[in-house]
Amino acid sequence: MNDSQQTLETVDAEPTPEKKPNRLAWEIRLFFTALTYYTRLPGPRFTEYSEEQLSQSTRYFPAIGWVVGGIYSLAFVLAALVLPIPLAVCLALALSILLTGAFHEDGFADVCDGFGGGHTRERVLEIMKDSSVGAYAAIGLIVLFSTKITTMTTLFNLDLWGGLIGLIYAHVLSRFFVVTIIYTDTYARTDSSSKARPVATPIPTGALIAAAVWLLPFIPLLWARPLWFISVPVVFLARVGLAGWFRRRIGGYTGDCLGAAQQVMEVLTLITILATIGIASAIAGDSTFPFLAILALVTR
Repeated sequence: MNDSQQTLETVDAEPTPEKKPNRLAWEIRLFFTALTYYTRLPGPRFTEYSEEQLSQSTRYFPAIGWVVGGIYSLAFVLAALVLPIPLAVCLALALSILLTGAFHEDGFADVCDGFGGGHTRERVLEIMKDSSVGAYAAIGLIVLFSTKITTMTTLFNLDLWGGLIGLIYAHVLSRFFVVTIIYTDTYARTDSSSKARPVATPIPTGALIAAAVWLLPFIPLLWARPLWFISVPVVFLARVGLAGWFRRRIGGYTGDCLGAAQQVMEVLTLITILATIGIASAIAGDSTFPFLAILALVTR
């Protein structure tokens, strides 16, 4: 065999570089990467995992709020056809937990344990990485789920369709503000073994804007439910407070911190919506909230 033949065989043996998908195909891949990471829903076969995809898929985190919130709402509607509202809320909540694998609730529990039981940065991070559940986590989850069930039951009783929209709104808004924490703050863990590290990669401004796009469908609510948007500054203040708390205690955030922040801001959004309904009904002189009803009578 001469040299030219050997060279030709060597060239033929070299693997051809992987063809990079076009922009639309890449964005679709990023969406399904986010879907399979943040939920237990299966993605198509072409969604191959990579740290680069997971990092860039952060922009679709609010879109996952549409998916989870939408399925939660649909499950509630179907259950409420034959069951009392409180039980329908519980069943829909159970389905949403199965849907996400309690991803964010687990983070909330770990933060309760870590920040409640740890007195140093190292100890807080160590406790949060421990898979065991302590008293702070158990108590925190009881309070969290009790608040969710009570808030949603009351909201659906007062305004069924508004409650369904508000539920999806809370899921999307809370996830968007989580993205802003990733944008402005730094990841607290230094070890490379954390599964959340690719998600914690700093994102560009363009990705933050892309995440905000998922809030645009709620613009009509400015006319239909203008008081609901009191939730935006309320949740923003909560986001600032939580991010500041994380920085003071551990020097940044972890994946558990992001999950806890999402849960707190979701519940706070729902509580704010419920409060605006009470305020509006008090102004109309038809409040179902005792204190607001008394206040409305006194101020007439």
